[in-house]
Amino acid sequence: MRFDRFDIADLLLVTPKRIGDERGWFSEIFREDLFRAEAGDVHFVQHNQSYSRPKGTVRGLHFQLEPKAQGKLVRCARGRMLDVAVDLRRTSPTFGRHVAVELSAENGCQFWIPAGFAHGFCTLTEDCEVAYLVTDYYSAAHDRGLLWNDSELAIAWPVKEEDAILSEKDRRQPRLRDLGPVFA
Repeated sequence: MRFDRFDIADLLLVTPKRIGDERGWFSEIFREDLFRAEAGDVHFVQHNQSYSRPKGTVRGLHFQLEPKAQGKLVRCARGRMLDVAVDLRRTSPTFGRHVAVELSAENGCQFWIPAGFAHGFCTLTEDCEVAYLVTDYYSAAHDRGLLWNDSELAIAWPVKEEDAILSEKDRRQPRLRDLGPVFA
């Protein structure tokens, strides 16, 4: 298992090793000992999966406030997607910056996004399935979001604004400048 870091602290790209032959391949997609050695004392409590039928579906940018903030280990189980994490930690030197990675069933990569970040993705193929482990349970009372196409974030989404398929909730999220302090 390989762990790659980014310019934004605490984010990790996890690439599990695949062992293959003429039948296909086998992979350990999660090993607690290796993951904790890189990400710290992380405990997952819930496993989520989403399915998006059309290409160009955007989900996010989502996060939960303390004390129910969630870290997420995200992977694409079917299809391809652009996965994005935005740093919302006010004291971070990279506050407001983001990392975007392509996750696919083919590349098998996973994106570790700790608490303190907003998370979202855009499907690059039809019939895209996303699976992710989270470090706290969903809490509607702590659920928040950030506008996916806020120009201040400068995210190069692979879909035009008018072609993006979003929920009404995601269309109405605040811009970064209107968010206020969410993570100290």
